[in-house]
Amino acid sequence: MPLQSFDPAHAALVASWAVGDDVVRAWCAVEGDAVPADVVAGWSTADDVEAYLYGDTDDAPVAYGELWLDDEEGEVELARLLVAPEVRGRGIGRALVTVLVEQARRTHPELPTVILRVRPENEQAIRAYAAAGFVAVPDDEQPVWNEGQRFAYHWMVLPA
Repeated sequence: MPLQSFDPAHAALVASWAVGDDVVRAWCAVEGDAVPADVVAGWSTADDVEAYLYGDTDDAPVAYGELWLDDEEGEVELARLLVAPEVRGRGIGRALVTVLVEQARRTHPELPTVILRVRPENEQAIRAYAAAGFVAVPDDEQPVWNEGQRFAYHWMVLPA
């Protein structure tokens, strides 16, 4: 099961991967120590969101991620990326990013720019995204990208 469309039947499993204030905040900017399964299930119903599960084998999913489509800006944002705790640190995050980028480019060639945002303190994720080819938006542009955001993020873009 490399990459498959998210099935809301897996919402409780995905929600169980985000436990604790820090993990929840890093994953989806929600305050609290858990995200209810019905919230996770509801994310995939938005018209401009494509949600996916990823597995590095034929077994159960081990990661979750979304593509947020923005026709107006001509971009796809990789969002709400989460890896199951028992497989973190094994390159799953980088693999998830790679397959999501491939999916975005294959299914949405009209949206050439691929971006993502991450909490600045999430150094492990920033390293994984850099290893997948993303580069930081220049420091002097970060405040502009953060205008109107609830939190100050570290923005990254995938060079074309």
